[in-house]
Amino acid sequence: MTIRIIRLGSPRVDNEGLRIGTVRRPPRGVKKEDYASKDIFDVWFPNLSPSESLLKEVSSLTDENSWKMFKHKFVAEMKLPGARRDLDLLAALSHHANFSIGCYCKDESHCHRSILKELLEQRGANIK
Repeated sequence: MTIRIIRLGSPRVDNEGLRIGTVRRPPRGVKKEDYASKDIFDVWFPNLSPSESLLKEVSSLTDENSWKMFKHKFVAEMKLPGARRDLDLLAALSHHANFSIGCYCKDESHCHRSILKELLEQRGANIK
């Protein structure tokens, strides 16, 4: 059983399981009933996405300074009790079920999903 860290909209892989969208906003121009069939996500879970204020504060994550600032602030958000419990739950579930979490960003190395991966690994999650 594992968690996969994926880009939303990418083709599903065998035994991927439930696809969870950890994004602040659902996709524009796509009907809710089409999210799963278009490989976007099965469940929208914005609890583990950057806050609206953080997204407004950081317009671009392409340079290392803005990425470091974003990472520092996002990790602080993930230390809040609700997010901490959500991460603990997903880490525990990774030992009992296959599922994936993801975001729309093309470059995972400058996407909050790479930070979620680190935080889940710290909690002992099974990550593929």
